[in-house]
Amino acid sequence: MTGDEFGLRHGEYSALITARGAAVRELRHRERDLIVPFPAGGPNPDFRGVVVAPWPNRIPDGRYTFDGVDYLVPVNEPGRQCALHGFTPELDWKMEFRTESAVELSCAIEPVPGYPFALSITARYRLDGGGLRTRITASNVGERAAPYGVCPHPYLLAGPAPLDEWTLEVPARTFLEVTPDRLLPVTTRPVDGHEYDFRTARVIGATQIDHAFTDIVFDGGGQAHVVLRDPGGAGVGLAWDRSCAWLQVHTADKQPPIPDRLGLAVEPMTCPPDAFNTGTDLVRLEPGASHDATWRIFAD
Repeated sequence: MTGDEFGLRHGEYSALITARGAAVRELRHRERDLIVPFPAGGPNPDFRGVVVAPWPNRIPDGRYTFDGVDYLVPVNEPGRQCALHGFTPELDWKMEFRTESAVELSCAIEPVPGYPFALSITARYRLDGGGLRTRITASNVGERAAPYGVCPHPYLLAGPAPLDEWTLEVPARTFLEVTPDRLLPVTTRPVDGHEYDFRTARVIGATQIDHAFTDIVFDGGGQAHVVLRDPGGAGVGLAWDRSCAWLQVHTADKQPPIPDRLGLAVEPMTCPPDAFNTGTDLVRLEPGASHDATWRIFAD
């Protein structure tokens, strides 16, 4: 259930943020949806718009090792036997302050046997002329170092045409190959000559993607941008900072009768799938330390 929600407005933008999962339930520009929304008062399908922490993506079998100690977190993706998307999507976040165009929510990750670490996390949402800006701050309020990662989980909407007709631009030179059954990491591969090379904007077509990308090109201001465009001229973009060296992209392919390819999931991640085991770009939060990540969704 989505629980309480908070409406934001600035100029031609409006947004609805839910207490459950600190999710962006709606984001509109001139009454055009920029993300795939979900109904109020019910379950949130496919983690739409949530804040994902303290790990993005999957931990196989829920097992990982940190500082030489083995841990087991609950498996919540039984079909692939993985622990998916951390704890925060199921938490009820507390409103700390609110204005017409901004809201700050917070949650606490309490120590449990599979994750015996204590984190305080805040999500700051703000609408301005540049779209919806998000800043996530995680602070270690415990007495031991904690493994940590974070990402957003919006499904972007370029416009009214089907996803297959949208053009996509992704500034990444490498993607993470995964197993076809459980989507577990295998190795990184260059996008050169591959169907996942979207460094130059082109039509998505029938390409199916559920992969992490890296070797991302950031501009002189330290920002990277994914841009989606509808053939009618409408578009949407997502920008993020260097705290997220990885990007998950998913064409939301589903089996009937579930609606197929409703939007494009675009998820800047601080670390890749299974980073709790590989250690790749894993954030190590020492006691008293904090970590910030920012991103922005905008009409293009």
